[in-house]
Amino acid sequence: MGLVIAGDRSGVGKTTVTLAILAYLSARDKRVQSFKVGPDYIDPMFHTAVTGLSCRNLDPVLTSPDYLQDCFKRHTQAAEWTVVEGVMGLFDGIYHPYHPTSRNDYGSTADVARILNLPVLLVLDCSRLSTSIAAIAYGYANLDPQVNIVGVILNKVASDRHLQLLTTALNSIEMPILGVLMRDAVTAIPDRHLGLVPSEEISEIDRIFAKLADIAKTAFDWNQLLPLIAHPNAPTTSSYLEFPQKQEQLSKVRIAVARDKAFNFYYQDNLDLLTRLGAELVFWSPLADRNIPDNVRGLYFGGGFPEMFAQQLSKNKRVRQQLKQIIEADLPTYAECGGLMYLCEQLIDLQGQTWSMLGVIPSIVTMQAKLTLGYRKAIALQDSSLFAAKQTIIGHEFHRSKLLSDPQSPQWQLQGVHQSSLATLEGWNIRQVHASYLHLHWGADDSIPRRFIEHCRNYKTSLY
Repeated sequence: MGLVIAGDRSGVGKTTVTLAILAYLSARDKRVQSFKVGPDYIDPMFHTAVTGLSCRNLDPVLTSPDYLQDCFKRHTQAAEWTVVEGVMGLFDGIYHPYHPTSRNDYGSTADVARILNLPVLLVLDCSRLSTSIAAIAYGYANLDPQVNIVGVILNKVASDRHLQLLTTALNSIEMPILGVLMRDAVTAIPDRHLGLVPSEEISEIDRIFAKLADIAKTAFDWNQLLPLIAHPNAPTTSSYLEFPQKQEQLSKVRIAVARDKAFNFYYQDNLDLLTRLGAELVFWSPLADRNIPDNVRGLYFGGGFPEMFAQQLSKNKRVRQQLKQIIEADLPTYAECGGLMYLCEQLIDLQGQTWSMLGVIPSIVTMQAKLTLGYRKAIALQDSSLFAAKQTIIGHEFHRSKLLSDPQSPQWQLQGVHQSSLATLEGWNIRQVHASYLHLHWGADDSIPRRFIEHCRNYKTSLY
């Protein structure tokens, strides 16, 4: 089985409730597999930190419903408990012309619950209402009979009297209350301009998890929750494989993956695909390391927060020089969002200070107040180390920065996926560099990592 943690809107406490449940379950020394609906990177970091297992994203827009079913089955086959954290409000999705409903909720938490046939636990923020909660819960429970809401979690309850009013109202519609979190009971997780501060930047994260686990002991109705979360037939010992398919038999190709506090936005499925298809991934830190890894045939820079660590990145001049030299010698390089920013000439941070970056891309990147957010349909305008010209994919943008110069020969023609919209041009293709703001999940199309590995395999030049 498995349970989806949803909310009636963003900001009601889905992540707090999910982490409390995961912390409580993980403290019982069981194998807990978590998932996150949508394209988010930061919430899965917290899941992974508390369970010790890589959280998997479930996003039918970036992948496909078939991929979701395959991914969920593969990663729960040895799990004893499974929890899925939703995204935004339960029915918040996008328009899709072939979607079987007319509510424009494709890719929503409800859509994923339908695809996987999972029950839903609805989190409600009670801080500004009392008996009206019955109308909200009733509407969500009855909008779509295919979405099985098994109960609610009441968050930010002010007092015993407040709880009595809420309980009476929900009893009138026979809606089970499976948990109560009192106001100010939970330590807030710090956030910044793109959401929560990533877990590895929070020194007291273990203390936060311990407190959440302790709160969860008495805050939730485990007699009702555990049967929904548990896999009664899960094996006690795991023969679990990330990918059951046979690995490629060609020699391994070393690819350096930047992973530290500045670059940590990666879908684990992408990394798994690279490994399965013949890559040897070498993780390293552009922040802390004095040299780039030896004998690599490709570079992968994910997204993250280079703007928060721009001074430290700039001061590591030795690594910047090594990278510029090897990239300009045509080393295949994939840079996504934060990685794109690092490849620019300079970065202007949130305080308006300017820092030197690699200088591979002839542009300055600057932070801005405006958030660029949304799914994009992307058509490749030329061949690159990852795509063939005219290849079409779906990606996701999420950034508060912009480049001050446009590419002379752009990589992508972008438009929104939910409706006709004016196309924009984006992405840099210089030498063997593919750099773009577009975040990509390769799960539904392994031709992308295959092409990248092929280009890496064919790279012969060695400068170090």
